[in-house]
Amino acid sequence: METLSNTTSLQKRMDSAKESPLFYKVFILATTGLLLDASDVYLASVTNTAITSSKFATITQGSKFLSAGFLGLFIGSILAGFLGDSFGRNKVYSINLLVFGFFTFVAGFAPNVTILIGLRFCASLGLGAEIVTGFAMINEFAPVLHRGRWAGGASIIGNLGSPLSLLLCTLLIPIFGWRSVYFVVGSLALLLWVIRLHNFPESPRWLLSQGRQQEAKKLIDNMEINGFYSLKEHQQTGKVVSTSLKRGLFVGITAAAVATVAQYTFTSWVPTLLVKQGINLSHSLWLSTVMMLGAPIGAALGTLLVEHVGRKKTIVIGFLLTAIFGVVYARQTTSLMATTIGFILTICLYAMNASILSVYVPELFQTKFRFRGEGLATGTGKMLNILMPFAVVWTLNELSASFIFYGIAIITVLGALVVGIFGPETKQHPVE
Repeated sequence: METLSNTTSLQKRMDSAKESPLFYKVFILATTGLLLDASDVYLASVTNTAITSSKFATITQGSKFLSAGFLGLFIGSILAGFLGDSFGRNKVYSINLLVFGFFTFVAGFAPNVTILIGLRFCASLGLGAEIVTGFAMINEFAPVLHRGRWAGGASIIGNLGSPLSLLLCTLLIPIFGWRSVYFVVGSLALLLWVIRLHNFPESPRWLLSQGRQQEAKKLIDNMEINGFYSLKEHQQTGKVVSTSLKRGLFVGITAAAVATVAQYTFTSWVPTLLVKQGINLSHSLWLSTVMMLGAPIGAALGTLLVEHVGRKKTIVIGFLLTAIFGVVYARQTTSLMATTIGFILTICLYAMNASILSVYVPELFQTKFRFRGEGLATGTGKMLNILMPFAVVWTLNELSASFIFYGIAIITVLGALVVGIFGPETKQHPVE
């Protein structure tokens, strides 16, 4: 009984502690990794366009290249969830960027597309753990009062990787080829791995769930250096959210899968679709970069809305707007209008990314199975994306590009229905 009382007391101290130097260190190290994670999908997207345009790979082989990445992300997400809950959060953090950085760098030397596909799979195994661990760790260290703000802020910073990576590809690939980007990104990942290796603390919430109170207390003491939020301020928070595992998985998997499939399908194929419309590779990369400027804007918008409007309303309305602009985008015939509507659609997609993956999904699960729950939720989206490149190729060959965006509209409407009917509101509620 006394142990349970001590654990509860420590949890309350964590919930009310103001942001501390320890929290800021966690936030900076986690968001830097998320920046690499956000950049990876565009690295793959532009690589796919470059290798198919240069005949290094056929469009079918390009689909296998994209699918190999999604398969690695799926397996990596699931493994990270179970390993993080069983052996500790920072143990996962100590290896995932090493795997991603090493195999990404080596991929720059790939002599043929078959080896490139294999190296892409291996690199993605490491990166699959990054989004699971990054957002969950920020969620577990942040004060309850501002948890959504910090988780959303991490998404804003992370999603700066979208336009930055496209800009990097746009500047390097036409001059030095697609391999040059792999050397740069791989080197940056390995550098961050070295920095994070001995500087990332274990989650005190995980330590408490394992009965390791003394270790948790030392970390919590450091978290309290800047004091506490007052009782009056904490009266804004509601009762503790304790969502059942089944409900959390149903809502979390649906929301994360819909957001991930819609985002990755659009962003992975935009440069290729523009090339198929007769726009040269360099021009298509610049247009894609302009569209992707909507990523950090969307993440910022999603962060503001989940804090002020609430999680459910933001997600439901965002999914419906994504459906509408997806249909509108499908009907554009000029580069100017396609770029304009694509920019707006990108804002909607990344508002959902920030709201769901960084804020809502981690809040649906208790500490004892938070990593597994988030891993399964995000991993399912990655698993579905394994099949999407083949579905896109079939659609392009048998129908037209417009049907890709009609499909996005249908699944986002379904996502809005599931969250609206079954999803709990977790805004400013302590989570067990």
